[in-house]
Amino acid sequence: MPRSVNHVASKARRKKILKRTRGNFLARRNVWTVAKNTYEKGLTYAYRDRKNKKRNFRALWIQRINAAVRQYGMTYSQFMGAAAKKGIGLSRKTLADLAMNNPAAFEAVVKSVRK
Repeated sequence: MPRSVNHVASKARRKKILKRTRGNFLARRNVWTVAKNTYEKGLTYAYRDRKNKKRNFRALWIQRINAAVRQYGMTYSQFMGAAAKKGIGLSRKTLADLAMNNPAAFEAVVKSVRK
């Protein structure tokens, strides 16, 4: 009796990955083994960079807050320490947005922290 192979499922599995590597260059798009490796490595990069994105944005917010606070004669660490003591619970994301887009509101926050 001949060996039974579910070619429909295995072909569908290959087609699914080849479809997802469609925009790649040369063999990375149409040679099964190369495309599979490319696809899996891309998933690895995507997972890693979802974590790095959060890290990068936090660093950006800290830089923006630091630059804005230095205009009022404070450093970032002094400002954040004083804000924690005063019980100001604004996130770094919010503070950075205020510093960029609403300087008057940010100045009010800095003045309330200084008192």
